[in-house]
Amino acid sequence: MLVLGISAFYHDSACVFLKDGEILFAAQEERFSRQKSDPRFPKNAIRAGLDYLSIRLEEVDQVCFHEKPFLTFERLLETYLAIAPRGFKSFCLSMPIWLKEKLFIKQRLQALFQQEFGASVKGKLSFSGHHIAHAASAFYPSPFDEAAILTVDGVGEGNTCTIGFGQGSEIKILKEMKFPHSWGLFYSAMTLFLGFKVNGGEYKLMGLAPYGDRQSTDYQFFRQQIEKEILQIFADGSLQLQLQHFSFVESDRMIRTASWEKIFQMPARTPESMLTQKQADLALAAQDVLEEGLLCLAKTAKELTGSRNLVMAGGVALNCVANGKILRSGVFEKTWIQPAADDAGCALGAAYLYDQLVRKIPLVKKHGKDLMQESCLGPSFGESEIKEALVAQGLNFIQFQTDSELCEFVSELLLKDQVMGWFQGRMEWGPRALGHRSIIASPLHSSMQQRLNLQIKFRETFRPFAPIVAVEDAGRYFEISEPSPYMLRTEQVKKSLQKPRPVGYERMSLGEKLATLRSVLPAITHLDYSARVQTIERESNPRLHQLLQVFGLKAGHPVLINTSFNVRGEPIVCSPSEAVQCFLKTEMDVLVLENFVVQKSSK
Repeated sequence: MLVLGISAFYHDSACVFLKDGEILFAAQEERFSRQKSDPRFPKNAIRAGLDYLSIRLEEVDQVCFHEKPFLTFERLLETYLAIAPRGFKSFCLSMPIWLKEKLFIKQRLQALFQQEFGASVKGKLSFSGHHIAHAASAFYPSPFDEAAILTVDGVGEGNTCTIGFGQGSEIKILKEMKFPHSWGLFYSAMTLFLGFKVNGGEYKLMGLAPYGDRQSTDYQFFRQQIEKEILQIFADGSLQLQLQHFSFVESDRMIRTASWEKIFQMPARTPESMLTQKQADLALAAQDVLEEGLLCLAKTAKELTGSRNLVMAGGVALNCVANGKILRSGVFEKTWIQPAADDAGCALGAAYLYDQLVRKIPLVKKHGKDLMQESCLGPSFGESEIKEALVAQGLNFIQFQTDSELCEFVSELLLKDQVMGWFQGRMEWGPRALGHRSIIASPLHSSMQQRLNLQIKFRETFRPFAPIVAVEDAGRYFEISEPSPYMLRTEQVKKSLQKPRPVGYERMSLGEKLATLRSVLPAITHLDYSARVQTIERESNPRLHQLLQVFGLKAGHPVLINTSFNVRGEPIVCSPSEAVQCFLKTEMDVLVLENFVVQKSSK
């Protein structure tokens, strides 16, 4: 039976095609519409999946949606009634949208499928809860037969966090945290106050935090104010927001800005303005509080389940620094995080719930490996499509016949600090580029971080870059205890490779701190000597694995920078033509499309 899972209408809409427990195709709508975090019905992603699988929609047996809208509507009504008459304006604005578009979602989905595909899904539609879909996306494709399950996000229907237990095909939710008290909303509010965009800028807050100083009086003050005025953390990891300082309950604004400015005795940061040390200290305080809460939640999950294993999903599970802390705490022996942990992953969870709980299809785990296929589950493109994209732009190219020749050639360019667009195989699913739609470069010079940020990605200079390394070499460079194929946790660079901080480091500006030499791999070593490591195996990505080995022989270190193939504000590229366009409008030096190589100088 072929099951189509869908998440849509909030952010990061996506689709998944699942057949008897095997993921055949998965993709976000943004990759095709080119609208970042596109919330709309994923018509283009569904169409791409149908084309990739060479099937028609009529061949889909069941369509599963990731949420129960009536529960969300009930939560909204209860919230508005609880705060009335505050929120009346927001109520008047939101109700027509809900009554027209969101509440009667079954009819809307049926109409959209008929309109876009000329096919009926009547009698094929089912609905799952949002957080149980997150839980299913984390547990069913994980490498474990049993595990504690932790889901943490902003809000889904009425829940903001759940702790559950998965065993075999069964998932039980054991503990819930209810809206409006939410770790995700706390972190998003901090993101907004620091001048970044909600639902996207949270990565920036996490990247800014290591510039903070725990010894500073500002940090101590901010930490105290968060725990005194913004929230209260309980021993089980739950929290209570001090709602008088937030406005998301009754309006479309996240926080009461004047109230926050008074609490922290500093103005809210204007987007794009120069960052200050005080703002970095606040980011660090917020990150530390989040980590403390998530670690308490993990300990509670351990107490409730007794499991040795933990799986995680929800947007907060993309906080790789917190994930690394949970892993290193030793609370669980093993952890696994859904690589599409945000709302996109709910499409997979909804499909799996139908397969497991309704059809009761037995899942076959493969030698302790997960079922995500390295999360490379999107479309791929052939030689003719690549040639067409190159010829359309009048680009000269070299086509290599063997991987050995290709890797030998491009490794020499990487040694010369040339920046390379790397486009291979099936597109990744989830927010991370994992070596199929990547920009890669040498990590050996600290100037590469600034160059990539300013000239290639067009983003803030403080943003860190991730290393990619073969799994067998990872232990030489990082304090890593298990493979990290999805770039979902940070690890420390080996102490033997670290460079000591210079005298007067604490008094340096953010820019001066960024310029300090931190390790023998400076472009991927963050200020706290951490790195968001991705490990790859020869079997899953032989061409990139070979490139790492060839580069390592020449450079002395088989490690490369891996960042997503896009520029700021745009989704990761999907097709060869998009890769070419991105290459041409940035200062990338080289483009590798499968075995085709283009150099800027060869146009």
